[in-house]
Amino acid sequence: MQIRRITRIAVFTAVILVLFYFIPKVPVEADSGYRQIMGTFARVVVIAPNTSIAEDCIEEAFEQLRNIEKTMSFHDVDSELSRVNRLAYSEPVKISKNLFDLLERSIYFSELSGGAFDVTVGPLVDLWHISGDTNVPPTPEQIDSAREKIGYQKLLLDSDNRTVQFAQEGMKIDLGGIAKGYAVDRAVKAMKFAGAFGGMVDLGGNIRCFGIPAGKKSKWLIGLQDPNTDNLQFTSGKLILKLEIPDRAIATSGDYRRFTVIEGQKHSHIIDTAQGQSSSKLSSVTIIAADAADADALSTAVSILGEKKGIELIEALEDIEAVLITPAPEYRQILTGGADRYIYKP
Repeated sequence: MQIRRITRIAVFTAVILVLFYFIPKVPVEADSGYRQIMGTFARVVVIAPNTSIAEDCIEEAFEQLRNIEKTMSFHDVDSELSRVNRLAYSEPVKISKNLFDLLERSIYFSELSGGAFDVTVGPLVDLWHISGDTNVPPTPEQIDSAREKIGYQKLLLDSDNRTVQFAQEGMKIDLGGIAKGYAVDRAVKAMKFAGAFGGMVDLGGNIRCFGIPAGKKSKWLIGLQDPNTDNLQFTSGKLILKLEIPDRAIATSGDYRRFTVIEGQKHSHIIDTAQGQSSSKLSSVTIIAADAADADALSTAVSILGEKKGIELIEALEDIEAVLITPAPEYRQILTGGADRYIYKP
């Protein structure tokens, strides 16, 4: 009889433990706040089983962002990309899988956009950076000289040996139009692996959301800033609309946040390699896509292509939408066919 009682107690205890393990626990929400990284500000929000896992997810996400910065920074002389820019004309340079994969992806978007997106823009980036420092615009001759060193077709990738080489001296790769999106994708992957139920990574307007939304809402709510706003208002600027996002990524490129003023004239950081000048065709471009890297590259491409060609490009792609805002003073909104379903309507 005593043995039966002990057996019943053991079985009862085991059942309780099993039930305790499988009963869903109330998830916790954690917010990293804004941290400076990759030349901008990043924020991570995570929904996780407990506080410890939530904190791990945040730190894993930022570790991925730091790793991509060390690899792909255009301005850090010690980055892997800077090493490529120094050596790749003289010899094929062996590179990491992350960098090789992103260069392959970059060439795809260059071909897709007819060269509007081009990571070999580096010589023009350098030229306009110097002009910003000296407050002297580049001459037509300087622009033409820089443009001669640009062209994604001159970027030679060897997939068998995982090397990159430049076909022309003076070439430079600048991944500013895609690396932040790629870093966001890597951060999201790390958060999922670390146990997140849901989360959001925002890296300077490159955003990706997944899983359970914050604030007990049915979807993630992302605000789009009004381009006609105070450029010092990083987190509290006026919103032009809100987007309701499930498991998707958003990237916004615009001339109202990052620009250089030369002799009193504002020049966007987005450079049209065909003209050698900053792009001014659109004030803001927001792309909604499955991956942040894709959204990042396409937002840059559409900013350069302008309204008509940009809309044509996005409409031709499956499961990708866009919200375009024309330059001042109109600030007219243009939506692709399926974008309206993402607009929050309270």
